[in-house]
Amino acid sequence: MKCLIQRVLEAKVTVDGNTRGAIGEGLLVLVGFEPGDSPAVIKKMAERLCDYRVFSDIDGRMNLSVRAIEGALLLVPQFTIAADTQKGLRPSFTSAATPAEGKRHFETLVDYLNATTTPIATGVFGADMRVHLVNNGPVTFLLESR
Repeated sequence: MKCLIQRVLEAKVTVDGNTRGAIGEGLLVLVGFEPGDSPAVIKKMAERLCDYRVFSDIDGRMNLSVRAIEGALLLVPQFTIAADTQKGLRPSFTSAATPAEGKRHFETLVDYLNATTTPIATGVFGADMRVHLVNNGPVTFLLESR
């Protein structure tokens, strides 16, 4: 499992011109799943997303989590994050979960996060989405489960 997180002042995802998910300050999370990802892996990543410290404290140090600032998460399923880009000039998607497995895993991640106090919004699995964001920093990290 891979999550590309971006610290944002605001973000939204639209499908066919309609806003499907939007947040104010928080994290935009592009999520990709790999074969073998388990509910335990997904739960651990959900916890990391809520508690990963990328927001500035009073001294300007990255010491606060999205939970600590009472921010939100915008989850966008994106299988291309799991692509193998090690060789050649074209990505290979053999390292990504199948669409059915990815959808199931995305729903599991959403369920775990809905059980937390961190507000979430989501994109639409398998849809052609437009993501709009205002980066804060910019600050971007790749979280990997392996």
